[in-house]
Amino acid sequence: MKATDKQEGGSHYKNYPIEPVEFIYRNRIPFIEANVLKYLLRHESKGGKDDLLKAKHYIDLLIQFKYEN
Repeated sequence: MKATDKQEGGSHYKNYPIEPVEFIYRNRIPFIEANVLKYLLRHESKGGKDDLLKAKHYIDLLIQFKYEN
């Protein structure tokens, strides 16, 4: 069994033709942007508003680190 055939902690990403982790890896998306995608994509099937707030937090971090220095 391949690691991509299984998901730890639920099935909330299995609804996508390409799972977010594979998309993120193949496109070499940086850590903060990857977390934004992760929380944004799963909010309806896992964390709800809390996941949207987490995505927003990572966006705020990205703004601070890239544009406020």
